[in-house]
Amino acid sequence: MIIVGLTGSIGMGKSTVAQMFAEEGAPGFNSDDAVHQLYAAGGAGVAPVEAAFPGVTKHAAIDRAALSARVVGNPEAIKRLEAIVHPLVRQAQMVFLQEQRDAGAEVVVLDIPLLFEGGGAKFVDKTVVVSAPADVQRARVLARPGMSVEKFEAILALQMPDAEKRARADFVVDTGVSLDDTRAQVRTVLDALREQS
Repeated sequence: MIIVGLTGSIGMGKSTVAQMFAEEGAPGFNSDDAVHQLYAAGGAGVAPVEAAFPGVTKHAAIDRAALSARVVGNPEAIKRLEAIVHPLVRQAQMVFLQEQRDAGAEVVVLDIPLLFEGGGAKFVDKTVVVSAPADVQRARVLARPGMSVEKFEAILALQMPDAEKRARADFVVDTGVSLDDTRAQVRTVLDALREQS
């Protein structure tokens, strides 16, 4: 089974590409979804995150806005949060991978936003970077509710530059084109991976 690490900076279309991989027969694990589950009422992340950042819990779940206000722009706080959350996400990934191995999957996709920044690349066989021109990325992100130029720039500052991600990737999927063209790229990547399996 080939494990693909899928990544891309904010607004590049990573979620859309992950969905296309799944539709083409490569099941995916979404790290952001895993974090949402960890932060939900009863989630394994609620107690340790509240202990590290008192007052970020509301209705027995992590209040993401309150947590964000505590950590954004504070590298030390982000490191503390990652030390709690990353091992829990990794555990959920391992369960997913075992289930897919048991089911006989040829190719699986781990959707990991900070794949290179967080050292996740060492856990995958191949990397796919989702990319788009900077003006397309900017327009997509600034169209999101609650997004500001300052917030966008703060998020970008935490992410490895797109050019560097592209240089490190085994494959690049360009989403600055039509959805049909993007899907064709996904199929090309999968064909190449299946030939190697």
